[in-house]
Amino acid sequence: MVVTLVRLGAMADYDLLVLGSGPGGQKAAIAAAKLGASVALIERRNMIGGVCIQTGTIPSKTLREAVMYLTGMSQRDLYGQSYRVKEDITIADLTARTSHVVGREVDVIRSQLSRNGVALLPGMGRFLDPHTVQVTDGSGQERKVTAEKIVIATGTRPARPDTVDFDGQTIIDSDSILGLERIPRTMIVVGAGVIGIEYASMFAALGTKVTVIEQRMRMLDFCDTEVVEALKYQLRDLAVTFRFGETVTAVQRYARGTVTTLESGKKIPADTVMYSAGRQGMTDELGLEAAGLAADARGRIKVDSSFRTEVAHIYAVGDVIGFPALAATSMEQGRLAAHHACGEPVHEMHKLQPIGIYTIPEISYIGRTEDELTEQRVPFEVGVSRYRELARGQIIGDSYGVLKLLVSPEDRSLLGVHVFGTNATELVHIGQAVMGCGGTVDYLVDTVFNYPTLAESYKVAALDATNKMRQISMLTE
Repeated sequence: MVVTLVRLGAMADYDLLVLGSGPGGQKAAIAAAKLGASVALIERRNMIGGVCIQTGTIPSKTLREAVMYLTGMSQRDLYGQSYRVKEDITIADLTARTSHVVGREVDVIRSQLSRNGVALLPGMGRFLDPHTVQVTDGSGQERKVTAEKIVIATGTRPARPDTVDFDGQTIIDSDSILGLERIPRTMIVVGAGVIGIEYASMFAALGTKVTVIEQRMRMLDFCDTEVVEALKYQLRDLAVTFRFGETVTAVQRYARGTVTTLESGKKIPADTVMYSAGRQGMTDELGLEAAGLAADARGRIKVDSSFRTEVAHIYAVGDVIGFPALAATSMEQGRLAAHHACGEPVHEMHKLQPIGIYTIPEISYIGRTEDELTEQRVPFEVGVSRYRELARGQIIGDSYGVLKLLVSPEDRSLLGVHVFGTNATELVHIGQAVMGCGGTVDYLVDTVFNYPTLAESYKVAALDATNKMRQISMLTE
């Protein structure tokens, strides 16, 4: 396959240079290498895989699995609320599994890069001009690297308010949470976004008394309202307290813990306070001005539909370009940017993108919500299947899970799929496939699913929706 890069000339070291080895950077580097380009990737020695592998997605999801197993959470409907696999769970119990998975993932990434001929340049990259990057490896050694095309995939870090004195143990963010020396008895989570709620649910499952403080009046407002209410019910059952419409004005650290003061005057004591106040693009040390670029106040870089920045040969992908800032979308952005940079035709990213939230229990959805359809005045019917009515739900001990289909009564297409409960982030892809291929609810009605499975919930929900539409049709004939 011929790579149609615009050549700088013989002086260029590489066809494509990638800054950052997270999901977007990995996929961009490997995709370009497979297209025949010479590729190099810059990353710090201790950050192979980026934030996703080292402190973000993979550690947090592994931590969740360890919590689910050791606390016996997934079996309590069967064996009682006091059931636990291990009585005294320690941080070491949790981090042992996390360290193992992270180590294996780093090995996989190194192998993939090596296998595809991607040169790994250890260090930090900084632009000297639009085609030249200086790599500093941390030991004082520097080298200059030139490239025809460049992909910025440096990711983000937790945003830290200047007024808060973070110490990594009593006042922490999502990057330092894995460095805790012990499981706190009490914890305040500031911010009810995805990351905040995921960690709130994990520590609540461990027995920590968690208080979530959110200045907005609701959490996860992009999700289905009923699903969010179901999650709040489950979290309250784990003794989570919610303080909506509240703003933190001060956090004071003492020898035996912290006191958080709210704008309303409330004071809340806790062993640990975790801030989950959004994320900041890691662009401040890139020397963007030397490349003719600039980032916004949150460190994000503006790109077009091909992930090209305002400088034609420089691309940016992943969290550093903002929403949706998911590992899954970052991977696809990296692949598409590499194809575009190499002049290789490629389809645009599909508009249907699943959202997965790894709380306890999980949430996942694709398509539109009931609120969105109502606001847009789009008619819809709802089909619901509850795990407790499925044989598989009884077998695994999930009595709270639910799958909801939103169906158009006009053309019987699926407008949205919303799942809450065990394996929600896996189940949603069945709905995604049907929607992406233009299928209708009738496909789900007519399909035979393995029994007993949770996938069978699609057929139950589809029958529920079509029965409701049939009743309306019979009444109006």
